[in-house]
Amino acid sequence: MLARLVIIAFLLFILYCLGSGLFYLVRDRGKSDRVVKALTWRISLSLVLFILLFIAYALGWIHPHGI
Repeated sequence: MLARLVIIAFLLFILYCLGSGLFYLVRDRGKSDRVVKALTWRISLSLVLFILLFIAYALGWIHPHGI
């Protein structure tokens, strides 16, 4: 249950960073580096989430299921 909450929190924060990057892209029109910082956060969080998913699977905290 905790793993599911952590994954959902990561996904929500990734979406927030993506939205703020879009907002800064439209608002600043390339005059500041806030877009780059927001998208860097998004990429970093995505990589951390991917690594955490591998670790959680290896430790048996999460299990794939067949449909």
